[in-house]
Amino acid sequence: MAGIILLEGGAEFGGKMAEPDLRAIGVAGGFEAPICVIPTAAAPDHNHVRAGRNAESWFRSLGARQVSVLPLIDRASANQPEIARALRQARFIYLLGGFTHFLGQTLLGSASWEAILDAYQAGAVVGGSSAGAMVLCQTYYDPGRGQVAEGLNLVPNACVLPHHNTFGSGWAPKLRQLLPDATLIGIDERTGMLDDAEHAHWTVYGQGVVTIYQEQTKLYRKGETFSF
Repeated sequence: MAGIILLEGGAEFGGKMAEPDLRAIGVAGGFEAPICVIPTAAAPDHNHVRAGRNAESWFRSLGARQVSVLPLIDRASANQPEIARALRQARFIYLLGGFTHFLGQTLLGSASWEAILDAYQAGAVVGGSSAGAMVLCQTYYDPGRGQVAEGLNLVPNACVLPHHNTFGSGWAPKLRQLLPDATLIGIDERTGMLDDAEHAHWTVYGQGVVTIYQEQTKLYRKGETFSF
């Protein structure tokens, strides 16, 4: 049975994302469930150690007892057997934000991504914030190049616009032209969505709004469910 997907809009470790993260920990198996943090997206500017430390502190502050930050920072480490082994045994895998295209290209087709898929098929939660959420979709927008790129396709026919309430909404007009048949998912900061409801519905958690761009644009708030 496939697991659960968590998509978050950013600003994740400022103490405001407890609701979606606690929900993810709960469906992953509770506070004893092993959590693996992937800091890859923060590696290009050498911020992965600090970002990983912040993530570990955050999840432990919520009550999680088994949190590890994996040294997955480039293509070589993404293919290391010991890292893949740790991911395969995880119950909650969390991708940090940062450089979207670097993260996507590092994981795509790697041993680590195959291990993440195995864990997901075994029921694990796979999630991410900002860039971490973007690469989980079939397509992501690379603002540095102004282009769309192939994602990891855990969420088919979709593209996440993170930080939607600050700058992500500004991407929508261009992406609606570049991806006319895809579902665009605008996620506010301090807001998350999990496909933890029955019949493949998503539920919104946190303080902001999820905006779904299809033929019509619809907004969903905390506690509301939707599908696409």
